[in-house]
Amino acid sequence: MGFMDKVKGMLGQHSEKVGQGVDKGAETLDRKTGGKYSDKIQSGTDKTKDKVDRMGDQNRGDQNRGGESRGGEGTGGESRGGDAA
Repeated sequence: MGFMDKVKGMLGQHSEKVGQGVDKGAETLDRKTGGKYSDKIQSGTDKTKDKVDRMGDQNRGDQNRGGESRGGEGTGGESRGGDAA
């Protein structure tokens, strides 16, 4: 079992706690930036939580089938662009 498989397994079991941590981090970041980047922080938070949910769902499906997922992650057209400061 590779590292990413272990991470996916943990996300499948603890995705709610991961989401809570993402929200808490976003709130702290928003407060530290004085709300200046609230829309970008919220967008990033939503995308992160969606990805966590999908990874957890995928892992739960793999466990139900007794197999491992071998691909597809990172090929969905995710963008790493943004405003450079």
